[in-house]
Amino acid sequence: MAGTLKMPDPMVASASEHARHWQDCLQDNRDSVSQGKSLLVSGRLTRVTGLVMEAVGLKMPVGSTCVVELPNSRIEAEVVGFSGEKLFLMPENDVQGLMPGARVVPQEAVGMPALGGKNRTRKRRAADRTRHLPVGNMLLGRVLDGAGRPLDQLGPLPEEENAPLQSRPINPLDRAPIKATLDVGVRAINNLLTVGRGQRMGLFSGSGVGKSVLLGMMARYTSADVVVVGLIGERGREVREFITDILGPVGMARSVVVAAPADTSPLMRMQGAAYATTIAEYFRDQGKDVLLIMDSLTRYAMAQREIALAIGEPPATKGYPPSVFAKLPQLVERAGNGTEGGGSITAFYTVLTEGDDLQDPIADSARAILDGHIVLSRRLAEQGHYPAIDIETSISRAMNHLVSEQHFSSVNNFKHMYAHYQRNHDLISVGAYVSGSDPLLDQGIAMYPRMENFLKQGMFEREDYASGVAAFTHLFDKLN
Repeated sequence: MAGTLKMPDPMVASASEHARHWQDCLQDNRDSVSQGKSLLVSGRLTRVTGLVMEAVGLKMPVGSTCVVELPNSRIEAEVVGFSGEKLFLMPENDVQGLMPGARVVPQEAVGMPALGGKNRTRKRRAADRTRHLPVGNMLLGRVLDGAGRPLDQLGPLPEEENAPLQSRPINPLDRAPIKATLDVGVRAINNLLTVGRGQRMGLFSGSGVGKSVLLGMMARYTSADVVVVGLIGERGREVREFITDILGPVGMARSVVVAAPADTSPLMRMQGAAYATTIAEYFRDQGKDVLLIMDSLTRYAMAQREIALAIGEPPATKGYPPSVFAKLPQLVERAGNGTEGGGSITAFYTVLTEGDDLQDPIADSARAILDGHIVLSRRLAEQGHYPAIDIETSISRAMNHLVSEQHFSSVNNFKHMYAHYQRNHDLISVGAYVSGSDPLLDQGIAMYPRMENFLKQGMFEREDYASGVAAFTHLFDKLN
């Protein structure tokens, strides 16, 4: 304690003086207690196996943060599970230098800042144990890691506002419906896969088919107030390339980039995805239209798989534990429209398909929880057809609510003719098809060069929604 407790003087005679003396003593004791230091509750490290640390002597809720003290540094970790009296901790970075019996202390107890580098713990309620990271307009134009720390060497973030990483889900009946069309600046998507504000789309592709280029086009050309980019689990060199070559200074001015490359811990990769979504939610709550781009949802699932397997969860589908398929909808459902009259989050999540297999468990699960999917074809990419969107296998589930019946019917006729031509392409190539045998195929052969040219678009070529619809209408008139 900071001082010695004071006892009342028994020699005080009158009752009023006695009562007043008691009050003075109580006030002095309160002051002494308020200046004292609370007991520091700590545990100790008993085991480190792979990615997971085990600690005893502490009782902390799942999701709270703690610090493992080393002789010359400390490692921040998150509670990811428990078994009896043992806590399972996942470190923020590597575990080099840890020793048996190392002290484990709750982060709030040592007065350390949360993983954002700012002392924001004083602003929290005592019952709020979730991690808080910085949000606000000061993030525009900045590049951050999954813990809210700047990576762009533009100085520390001003201490203004913060928000919890895990927010409560919106009541589905309170969400505004998807009614307004979103102009993404890409002709094929605007006309054949029309996207609405608040829609959540998947971008399915293998490696090297141009998904980063397509994401960059949408980041530059989409008519949104704010763009939030989450680069989760990708190669480290792609972060700088995406910022300098794809976004550029103009795109970066209205963007926030959260980067958690492949060499970071699975905890930081998962936290990076959650942080990018938290930033998007903040701007949506300000009434703004937000474009959220996350590359990739598959790496997020792989990070959760690493954590779940490390703490002993049994694998279920192709090595993925059940918790992976529970985490995916929890993340995706945070995007979308807010309440009526508020802002929106239109989200594009990339999904990596191993060997271009669309039946991959993560791809199959993502298709079920998203509002549509855009499939990129390796065959088209090898032919120099960019963006390599496979119109036959792509779909926007909200499109029929966004366009007129005539436009929707025209899109179906376009797809039907395009698919009919593709199915007979080999027959046409070898000269085995006899003109006049199939009137629809004859029309497809005549119109295919124009249809293909309509679907192609240069990386630095923008076409707005109105001019794209006019070009599509003109093309369809020729089809008729």
